Amino acid sequence: MSETIEARRKRMSIRAWRRGTREMDLILGGYADAHLAAMDGPALDAFDALLAEDDHDLYQWVTGQSVPPARLAVLVGELAARTAV
Repeated sequence: MSETIEARRKRMSIRAWRRGTREMDLILGGYADAHLAAMDGPALDAFDALLAEDDHDLYQWVTGQSVPPARLAVLVGELAARTAV
């Protein structure tokens, strides 16, 4: 049975807010709240792939401490721009 788009968005929102590190909860959860409702299939696929990554790696990518993989670079850039002080 296939997951509906609304169920997928809800699952992804929960995953974004319950990462394991508070920093990534705030970064990914805030991004999910602002963007999930408008995401189409390919954008949801990209965000889902990002959610599968390790928090430590994600944090380093978003803060510019290391370079993200090319397949996630655009999305990580959006996250970094959102979290810039």
